[in-house]
Amino acid sequence: MKKNKIQIARNIGFITAGAVLMAGIIGITQSNKREKGIFNEDNIERLSVQPRVQPRTASFVSLPQDIDFIDAAEKTVNAVVHIRTEIIRRSATYDDFFGSLRDYFYGNPHSTPSRRSLVGFGSGVVLSADGYIVTNNHVVEGADKIEVTFNDKRKMNATIIGTDPSTDLALIKVDADQLEYLEFGNSDDVRIGEWVLAVGNPFNLTSTVTAGIVSAKARNINILGNRSSIESFIQTDAVINRGNSGGALVNNQGELIGINAAIASHTGVYEGYSFAIPANIVRKVVDDLIRYGEPQRAYLGVEIREMTFELAEELEMKAIKGVYVAGTMENGGAAEAGIMAGDVILDVDDLEVNTLSQLLEVVGQHRPGDEVEVSVFRKGKFLDFDVLLKNQEGTTEVKKREAVFFSEALGVSLERIGSSDKNNLGINNGLKVTNVENGIMSRGGISKGFVITRINGIQVDDEASLKQALESKRGNTTRVEGMYPNGMKISFEFFD
Repeated sequence: MKKNKIQIARNIGFITAGAVLMAGIIGITQSNKREKGIFNEDNIERLSVQPRVQPRTASFVSLPQDIDFIDAAEKTVNAVVHIRTEIIRRSATYDDFFGSLRDYFYGNPHSTPSRRSLVGFGSGVVLSADGYIVTNNHVVEGADKIEVTFNDKRKMNATIIGTDPSTDLALIKVDADQLEYLEFGNSDDVRIGEWVLAVGNPFNLTSTVTAGIVSAKARNINILGNRSSIESFIQTDAVINRGNSGGALVNNQGELIGINAAIASHTGVYEGYSFAIPANIVRKVVDDLIRYGEPQRAYLGVEIREMTFELAEELEMKAIKGVYVAGTMENGGAAEAGIMAGDVILDVDDLEVNTLSQLLEVVGQHRPGDEVEVSVFRKGKFLDFDVLLKNQEGTTEVKKREAVFFSEALGVSLERIGSSDKNNLGINNGLKVTNVENGIMSRGGISKGFVITRINGIQVDDEASLKQALESKRGNTTRVEGMYPNGMKISFEFFD
């Protein structure tokens, strides 16, 4: 029997690269080491161009006579958009890169490395009349061009306001006004068994509406590949396929309760399991990106274990509830408030937390500097603590994305990478390429999204450190080291 495959519902099913690279694109996959479980690194892949086997016929669920989705659907379809992205890939192989440099310096200054274009599709949800649109990070990640098509067939170009890989969310914007948009519902109030609608653009079929129920909440499917990622998905049986990524999950009142993100499937198409990011997390991340340019991640400062029957018996608990505190972080908010190893956290701000996913979801709705009330069980007693949440550095400081600056020496625009990028790439510093002009980096094949970590052996993290590193070269050689978001590392030298 084949293993299940959790597949990000990113519609790359219509990728083109001129007219010849489709077969090559099918094999582009990424994987990260994940904990073993129902969904793990052995059965995770991005959607390929064609399903490997014939899709199964979906079974249809009879709706109760008093359920009516007409108003909710009419309210939603005009606020859900089709997103087309184009990514220009420049060859980054050793031969192409250094061949380009040799051509430039020794006889062919107009030479450029080979390029290919990848086209992807997805969905997005309009959140404001002036053009803010939320979608999945994996829909727009690395895009050089983003085109948004509305339900009335208008097309507009969009720019990225900010991204958060740890929640797989991105915020983009079009220059418009008086757009129809969706209002947020409270995803904490969503109940298992509740009827919901999924609205998006599967297989490029625009404005498609499907119905189902909430099958589970706080579902962790180990797909984002980072310990600091927030995975607490709403699971539904509403039909979702390639192209639904970034689309809306709404309740019967037409309120946004989630952003569709992934499916579980043997075949590459829907088989009954769909997953959406809860609206309360979406609302907080979007607000962060608008205010600060990057997400503000809060931490409780605890190491957690899931509760088990044996552990509950050992702690003399009458019910298997809460999450076990295996340890606390030095200078963390929990330790400073008085929470200790051996405590069992039962709820945060009156919201029950019986799994790590639930705890991450509740805390993920807050910023560093917020205070939450945490109820714990300790040696037969129930105690309450007011905990001041902090960031990963152990402070309550707000992290703002710094302004983009241009480096004439490199021919690129750069910005400091945020904490989420650092976590996902496993690095402590870096400058991300936001635009490539006609310069040495362009001719060498470096494209937008590349992160410079060192120049001439010196770590770079801002404009001042970049200037210092460029001036520290020996002779006429400058050495650059860095990596792309997919983890591919590159180092090269160029000569004055």
